[in-house]
Amino acid sequence: MKRIAVILSSLLLLMLTTALRRGTQEVPLTGDSLRRLYARPVSEWPRPTIDSGVVWKEFAAIPLDTALPRLLEDPEVNLGKTLFFDPRLSGSNQISCSSCHDPDLAWGDGRTVSLGHDHLQGTRNTPSLLNVGIHEAFFWDGRSSSLEDQAINPIATHHEMNMEPPLLAAKLNKIEGYKALFRQAYGTERIDFDQIVKAIAAFEKTIHSRTSRFDQFLNGNYQRMTDEEIQGMHLFRTKARCMNCHNGQYLTDGQFHNIGLTYYGRKYEDLGRYNFTKDTADVGKFRTPSLRDVMLTRPWMHNGLFDNMEGILNIYNSGMHMMKPRPGRENDPMFPKTDPLMQPLQLTPADKKALIAFLHSVTGVPYKMRRPVLPQ
Repeated sequence: MKRIAVILSSLLLLMLTTALRRGTQEVPLTGDSLRRLYARPVSEWPRPTIDSGVVWKEFAAIPLDTALPRLLEDPEVNLGKTLFFDPRLSGSNQISCSSCHDPDLAWGDGRTVSLGHDHLQGTRNTPSLLNVGIHEAFFWDGRSSSLEDQAINPIATHHEMNMEPPLLAAKLNKIEGYKALFRQAYGTERIDFDQIVKAIAAFEKTIHSRTSRFDQFLNGNYQRMTDEEIQGMHLFRTKARCMNCHNGQYLTDGQFHNIGLTYYGRKYEDLGRYNFTKDTADVGKFRTPSLRDVMLTRPWMHNGLFDNMEGILNIYNSGMHMMKPRPGRENDPMFPKTDPLMQPLQLTPADKKALIAFLHSVTGVPYKMRRPVLPQ
């Protein structure tokens, strides 16, 4: 009898896999059947719903981060950490990198848009620094090509830290405690701006998500996700079409897309990557954020206007049909074109609930970092 049960289970699994690969629903996808389908190595999972021409990667677990304490002992990383938390890098001596990238707030600030020098507001939501080292381009519009270059912008920008970069090295040279830190990191007590941003970048590369229940599931602990979370993962991979952009180890393709939130000609207009490239094909495009720890990084989107995940799912569910240009703008080359990957999804309330449950499963326990004692 046991052998017959095993054979029947294998046949059901084969039928499920075949049905999914054909894009059909020939076999009811219940909690039990989905668990059997996904309680296998990821390499044996059915292919997700991916549009033609999309380059994608399969899910992969992030490794257990046991190296962080050792990394923080590295002289360059330790210097970068100290600089990151030091408000003296700002013109007012009141704002540090950690003012907008707070480890207690998943390395963001929890605000709609950033708040900086003289309480001036920025124009975009502060991205979390979690896993920032995986990227090849930085900021929502990808205008920086390195972490070092990325570090310069907030230091110099008036409504952020408002510090003139040429003056910062001389300012830190007057703090005796920094001379020893720079000597340990770079073999010299002479401080220059390139060393400052290099050390900050070295520290930022150590900021990683901690493993989640999703990672444990991928590693073979198949009881770490609930039936509803597995259902959400299945929807994420199929009906909801999420893996066209959110795939791979960090649930991002690292690319830029216009999902219909440009607000062209309206109050919240932001032309996105176009502001950097000046290519009209980039109007309204923003970088795909990683969904690692996503339930800790609200509010969401480049403008921070969305604080409810169900509301975001409603946006995607609608397909964000591209609006027609206003009269007189029919031939406007700047009129945003929504990415064709955006399609109506017909998600049910139960589907959305399951998808949110899955997003909770990819959210790990936040790392609470102790702030350093600043040199005097």
